[in-house]
Amino acid sequence: MREKLMDALKAAMKAKESAKISTIRMVQAAIKDLEIANRTKPNAETTDGDIASLLSKLVKQREESAKIYDEGGRPELAAKEREEIAIISEFMPKQLSEAEVIEIIKGIITEVGAESMKDMGKVMSVLKERYPGQLDFGKASGQIKSLLG
Repeated sequence: MREKLMDALKAAMKAKESAKISTIRMVQAAIKDLEIANRTKPNAETTDGDIASLLSKLVKQREESAKIYDEGGRPELAAKEREEIAIISEFMPKQLSEAEVIEIIKGIITEVGAESMKDMGKVMSVLKERYPGQLDFGKASGQIKSLLG
C-alpha cells in the first residue's frame, strides 16, 4: 500500500496536481504517526490492514468536516473536504456491501459459536481482524446486535 501511495505521489507531482499532492502527503504523515505510535507495542509492524483502517478513519473525519462546513455556510471548504475524500478513497480497499457484511457476520457468529450479546466482542474482534477498512464497524455493530438479539 505504501508503494501505491508513493507511485501516486510521483504521478501527481509530474502532473502538477497540487490537491492530490497535499492529500497524499497528509496520508503519508498520518501513516508515519501510526508507525511511531505502534513502536511501543510488541510486534511493532504496521500492516496494510492498519493503513486501511487509518484511511477509513481519515475519510470519516473529512465527511464530518464537510457536513459541518455545509451547515456553517462554507461550501468551498466542504468541497475541498470532499475532494480529499475522493483522493483518499482511491487507496482504500473495496468496501463490502451491506448484504456481504451480513453474510460475513453470520459466518463469524457460527464460527465462534456466539449465542448471545455476551459474545458480541468475539464477533467484532474477528471482523476487525479479517476486514480492516472494508466496512463501517459502527453499522456492523448494529447488525451483530440484531443477529444476536
